[in-house]
Amino acid sequence: MRGADKVSKVYLQKNNEDFIVLVEDKESLNKWKGDSSVPLTDVINGFKVFTTHRQGAQGVLDSASNAILDASFGTHKVDDIIPVILREGQLQVTSGGQDRGSSTNDSKGSMVNHR
Repeated sequence: MRGADKVSKVYLQKNNEDFIVLVEDKESLNKWKGDSSVPLTDVINGFKVFTTHRQGAQGVLDSASNAILDASFGTHKVDDIIPVILREGQLQVTSGGQDRGSSTNDSKGSMVNHR
């Protein structure tokens, strides 16, 4: 994923914890919601549940521990938790930030004439 790519995620707050699942895009999520036979692999961007440790949807993503998942969902099986987050959470699409692949000094400053 490049720095300037849009990031689509589903955010759910449950038991005072913030949970996030990364999804491919809005269209694939809506398709899955309308037809649950659509494979989750077509919808999500990895079988991983993240938490932001109560920093909200824009906080720093960290892997949710088994203890946090068990306390909030009654299980730590991500295969069971991800569909809950997708159904109950809200989709958010954000810009990934500035493009890290761009050049920051094309002229090379004072080094341009030195070989």
